[in-house]
Amino acid sequence: MSSLQVPGATLHYRLQGSGPLLLISQSGEGDADRTVDLVPHLTDTFTVLTYDRRGLSRSRLEEPDRTTSLAEHAEDVRRLLDAVTDEPALMLGCSLGAVIGLHVAVRHPGRLSALIAHEPVAPRLLPAAERAWHEAELAELQHVHRTAGLPATVREAARMLGIDTSGKDSEPGLTPQPLNEQRRANFAYFVEHDFSAIIQDTLDPAALTATPTRIIPAVGATTPSTVFDLACAAALADLVDEEIRTFPGGHNGNTSHPKAYAERLRDLLTAPC
Repeated sequence: MSSLQVPGATLHYRLQGSGPLLLISQSGEGDADRTVDLVPHLTDTFTVLTYDRRGLSRSRLEEPDRTTSLAEHAEDVRRLLDAVTDEPALMLGCSLGAVIGLHVAVRHPGRLSALIAHEPVAPRLLPAAERAWHEAELAELQHVHRTAGLPATVREAARMLGIDTSGKDSEPGLTPQPLNEQRRANFAYFVEHDFSAIIQDTLDPAALTATPTRIIPAVGATTPSTVFDLACAAALADLVDEEIRTFPGGHNGNTSHPKAYAERLRDLLTAPC
């Protein structure tokens, strides 16, 4: 692990492998450690940059109770990239991480050559009525967390995003990462602060049509067709005129199917445009 001082926080990150730089921005409470099963299948092709999003794990905030906007998270990604490379980078953004990647593509044209946006949790991509509905869902989840606690929140978030929590939808032999105290603390920060950042987001969907970054919308093969992150991916695909790519697993396929997910990711990012 290395660290980078940025305004208001210290970011902790890890570089592994060799080849073109691939930054992974995780979903939910995911920090750099959530990629331990995925990254070993990528390091023969890419130099993989993973990090703890500010507010999670080792990336401590100077003001712990302050909500970080998605635009600020995007600035953190830009600073990390500036610290390790002068070249345009590849990026995999999952869920919240995908929305951060969309901000990077808009705010820093040319910093990313390609972004895989896996099931972006981005209500701003949807028509006004749908957007308001799903923003209200996120606010209600915050209420559930405050009144009923973590287990009820995890169940409701899994329902809303179509996440399998049984472990049945995973690669054979994979040992699930335990929901330890660090992950619990990360999940609490995610719900209390990152949900607010999504509700208050300032992403301009129209600006995505002008970025030179190739934006590739992606979904999980087993994600239910009714959940709103698939609607966001479909709206993004229409906006940037790209085909939706399907990845193994569901919303969290990068952790439940790391080997197959890495193969699909490598195929997409190394294929001729």
